[in-house]
Amino acid sequence: MNVDKINQIISSKPNLSTALGMEFFSTPEDDTCMARMKVDERNRQPFGFLSGGASLALAENVAGVASSSLCPGCACVGIEVSGSHVKAVAEGDTVTAYARLLHRGSTLHVWNVDIKDTAGDLISNVRVTNYVIKSK
Repeated sequence: MNVDKINQIISSKPNLSTALGMEFFSTPEDDTCMARMKVDERNRQPFGFLSGGASLALAENVAGVASSSLCPGCACVGIEVSGSHVKAVAEGDTVTAYARLLHRGSTLHVWNVDIKDTAGDLISNVRVTNYVIKSK
């Protein structure tokens, strides 16, 4: 999946993705997308661990980038995000989100997003449903 065009849009003005330090990457598979985020003062809890809310934001954003890449000219918005956090990540580490398409309908996309630390351990598993708004 090529996310170059979406990356241009993201980098054109301030937004949540840039504020939290997210980076999005193309993948060779048509049904996957990848993102990374360093755990730092922008996305950690006061205790020095990655915020669960930041993990959910990473998952929703990578799924949104992926849906937008599949549907050029459409607006793709998250309508449901549900996740489980299974391990803490300390400040200084980097997490990687791997989004895999589970369902591609004409108006709904469902993604499974696994977030892992640099050791490859699962941090969070998130399901994201996106609504695809076609341009008029």
